Amino acid sequence: MFKVNPYRPGAGLMPTYIAGRDDDINAIEQMFIALKMNIPTQSIIFSGLRGVGKTVLINKLQDIAEEKEIFCRHIEVEERNDFISQIATCSQAFLRKVSTKEKFKHLIQKPLDAIKSLVVSFDPNGSTFSLSVQERELYKSNSLTQSLTEVFVTIGETAYKTETPICFFIDEIQYMKQNELGSLIAALHRTNQLGYPVMIVGAGLPKIYKMLSEEKSYSERLFLYKEIGSLTDDQSKKAIVEPAKKFKISYTEDAIKKIIKITKGYPFFIQQLCQVVYKNTDDKIIQECHIDNNIEEFFTLLDVGFFKVRYERCSDGEKKFIFAMVSCEELPCTISNVSKQLNKKVKTISPTRAQLISKGIIFPVRHSELDFTVPEFTGYIQRLDEYKQWCEEN
Repeated sequence: MFKVNPYRPGAGLMPTYIAGRDDDINAIEQMFIALKMNIPTQSIIFSGLRGVGKTVLINKLQDIAEEKEIFCRHIEVEERNDFISQIATCSQAFLRKVSTKEKFKHLIQKPLDAIKSLVVSFDPNGSTFSLSVQERELYKSNSLTQSLTEVFVTIGETAYKTETPICFFIDEIQYMKQNELGSLIAALHRTNQLGYPVMIVGAGLPKIYKMLSEEKSYSERLFLYKEIGSLTDDQSKKAIVEPAKKFKISYTEDAIKKIIKITKGYPFFIQQLCQVVYKNTDDKIIQECHIDNNIEEFFTLLDVGFFKVRYERCSDGEKKFIFAMVSCEELPCTISNVSKQLNKKVKTISPTRAQLISKGIIFPVRHSELDFTVPEFTGYIQRLDEYKQWCEEN
């Protein structure tokens, strides 16, 4: 029999109640108001581990921006996808929106030419525009920064003249190629200097701070940085209790404390555990014993649906690097400790470290320290037979 469940674990799925993000939402809403008044404002980057609700937050902010009639597009950067083709498509969509009004049609050609140059030169698919050989030569450019800046400046100028501000929501920024990221920062910087209402709300893993600061020194002034972490006990309580209220289901204080202890306040874990408990409990009051009865199913779901998909993306060498990190016993750990666990020199395992960072499995905490991007990943590894066997052999 189907039972309506108010909890929604999943990648970026909007929960029925967003706990602990009110201050962030209210602050960005004020920035949208400024943007709507044609006042350029800083862009914002959210960072955090997997499962803390970054995507949920930027999706909520996009809803708010669209309500304020700001032109919005969502871009999810992928390891094997091309960012340039996506930003070009989004810019074209903006021009289509503006061109529906006859009085603005004369503003379209200049940004359209800029987009053509960007696509012809840097989109590997190259199929957005049907151009002759002569036209392709005309639109070719040798500089990604120059081409992307021209796109941003021209659509920004159009946004200003038509009073249609733009906000691009970019998720998984850590997968952007370094040259694309540098060009994006430069393009946004120039557009803001000219006073055009173009803004970016981005999200990614913790390593994006280092990526941005290394690429352009002025990125620290261009963006507001906000780290998204686990919820406080009070925020966690609301995430647990509020979704069930409309179904007249409540929790005892002991049950709430047990959930917080198990999930450590990570929003995705709270949604997953509460979904399992809610599904398997018929009582109107959920007690600590109900939580205990569902812990095994909760960890099974996490192992299969949350941890395993990331672990299986790793090569054998990368898995051994992960095993060595876990064997260090305390995280974050230094790469020198990892090398000792593997009985190898640091320089021989550095390429593996780089690959794991690129795949979004680990991230550099400080100069030489590493941690997992997925909360409680250590516990998952310790439950694996492969890890236990590796420990016996080493």
